[in-house]
Amino acid sequence: MKKIVTIGGGTGSFMLLSGLKKYPTEIGAIVSMADNGGSAGVLRDELGVLPPGDVRQCLVALSDASDDMRTLMNYRFTEGGLKGHSFGNLFLSALEKTHKNFLEGIDTAMEILKVRGRVIPVTGSMAQLRMELSDGTFIEGEDKIDHAHFQKTGVKKLSFASPVKANPAAVAAIKEANIIIISPGDIYGSVLANLIIPEVANAIKHSSAPIIYVANLTNKKGQTEGFDVDDYVNAIEEVIGKGKINFVMYNSKRPALKLLKKYEEQEGKDFLVDWHEGKNPNRKYRLIQGDFLKGGVAKQAKGDTLAASRSFIRHDSEKLAKMIMLVSDLPDYENILFSIK
Repeated sequence: MKKIVTIGGGTGSFMLLSGLKKYPTEIGAIVSMADNGGSAGVLRDELGVLPPGDVRQCLVALSDASDDMRTLMNYRFTEGGLKGHSFGNLFLSALEKTHKNFLEGIDTAMEILKVRGRVIPVTGSMAQLRMELSDGTFIEGEDKIDHAHFQKTGVKKLSFASPVKANPAAVAAIKEANIIIISPGDIYGSVLANLIIPEVANAIKHSSAPIIYVANLTNKKGQTEGFDVDDYVNAIEEVIGKGKINFVMYNSKRPALKLLKKYEEQEGKDFLVDWHEGKNPNRKYRLIQGDFLKGGVAKQAKGDTLAASRSFIRHDSEKLAKMIMLVSDLPDYENILFSIK
């Protein structure tokens, strides 16, 4: 049975895991812990707990519990003092308080929710993202970074306000993985927030497992406008090593005109992530392109205080999972074919 590790944030990992869990694999979902906005940010500030939001989404994605339990974990209160909070976030925060630490609380949550695989917070430490811009100024915290427009100024460095130590379970999962998948998502707050932890980057650098990057569908206004696939790959490989990404999954199907117009109102005109064949003749990865788009508009949960900033053009989890499994078998098939005289 293949050991698959996904690395990312909440929504991107949720989508991948929802499809992958239907295949006979051993899944380890490594999740960013830098979130400090919305419900997770409030709980982090008021209770001193680690942000539960991204972990909650991955737990729900891999859960074999009843539909009622999965719905309950994602339920958001729409009024009163709990307005904006999800039940799942409160549940995980309570488990942290009743256990030795957040990591032990997650182990209990996995048992309760009958999780198929393992959800692994990338760190058990409080992680505060810090972005240094090219003009010497700083943006503190994932939430402020998420809402800032800094592309014209330029990013000099993404780091943490204080040293962050990797969860040993995350490092071990990477070392044991047969396949490593880097999820789509916000490049700074979701993807690089995992990879800039030194032990994580080093484990990936020394891994011989194929690395698959699922490219974003859309760019972010004021941050990655005009980015194409190679720009994202370059940003990731600046951290994990040049030429480390083996495959890139790229959606080549354009969304419906209605969706394009809706998204244009939010993110501007130059928002679709493209791929340019002649731009980088020295690229090392192999491109897997196709229709990986989910039909319709992604629904937002009632009471979600960050709903306006969430993407409503999404990947199709089943399409991606099917192709990932095919790609994961490709080296074996190629070895067989090349051995035939």
